[in-house]
Amino acid sequence: MKTKTPLKQLKLSVPVQETSIRSFLTASGTFHDGNLLLNQKGMRLISEEKESQTTDSKELDVDFSLEDLETVKVIGKGSGGVVQLVRHKWVGKLFALKVIQMNIQEDIRKQIVQELKINQAAQCSHIVVCYHSFYHNGAISLVLEYMDRGSLADVVRQVKTILEPYLAVVCKQVLQGLVYLHHERHVIHRDIKPSNLLVNHKGEVKITDFGVSAMLASSMGQRDTFVGTYNYMSPERISGGTYDYSSDIWSLGLVVLECAIGRFPYLQSEEQQSWPSFYELLEAIVAKPPPSAPPDQFSPEFCSFVSACIKKDPKERSSSLDLLNHPFIKKFEDKDIDVGILVASLDPPVSFPRQQQQ
Repeated sequence: MKTKTPLKQLKLSVPVQETSIRSFLTASGTFHDGNLLLNQKGMRLISEEKESQTTDSKELDVDFSLEDLETVKVIGKGSGGVVQLVRHKWVGKLFALKVIQMNIQEDIRKQIVQELKINQAAQCSHIVVCYHSFYHNGAISLVLEYMDRGSLADVVRQVKTILEPYLAVVCKQVLQGLVYLHHERHVIHRDIKPSNLLVNHKGEVKITDFGVSAMLASSMGQRDTFVGTYNYMSPERISGGTYDYSSDIWSLGLVVLECAIGRFPYLQSEEQQSWPSFYELLEAIVAKPPPSAPPDQFSPEFCSFVSACIKKDPKERSSSLDLLNHPFIKKFEDKDIDVGILVASLDPPVSFPRQQQQ
């Protein structure tokens, strides 16, 4: 089969300030938003200097069109669209296909455009790959890497708790993804949570869902928009204040602690499934001391790692780069810990774990 020659990637030019973007949609023509053009043939980014076209987000060894994909089953639904498990008809490769109908609110449309640009630019082994994107018949379709063992939420649902050696390997991979997002792409993810950290049978852990992420120019440091899942929001975010990259670190700390103790850290017991109201959770996060790892159950290194993430003052939180050198991460680097062994004996998720949802 003839393969496409990979085309040169464009360096994205992202505006410093969020402004109103000229855009239009047609039923089967072109989706146009700023420097992004998308149609049934693929995605096109227009630089300030010249026009250039790319229909592949990442290099693949097969030609691609929506007609080449057959649906296996629906594996997830979100406010922005539906996710299907699909198979390439000719080579049998599985993908996750996220389909977004564009008759949606303006703020959600902007999030989707942001996700398209981030997916197009992402070149990191700890970020879920976006192979292709298309616009056709009033819908945007993203052809994404299929993570066949679901999310950390699925893993914890079956194993109840994750032991420290595996958590160290998981944390290292997530931190490598955050280093890429924070320091190379200037992105705050803004929705780090167990269901957005996906796992495959090889034990690879990858970050997904950039629909609510904020692209930051290198000269900017903060955003004050209120998006994302509030359970894992840092105190400055959930109270409506300004925030920066360190808000992702707070979220990571809560996720790691949840995986270790088997419940959301602000809940008092496993029987308590959720907070009675948003305002009670807000009060707990903002007014009460942050949760911590019980020192009688976990190693000093793990307790220190969690504490370094979950600081009420964002200035006191360690950065993603600093955390990669934390003793908890270093403790297991030479132990040959394989997360693939942990997930190998688990049942595959029956329904999709919210992969690439809005």
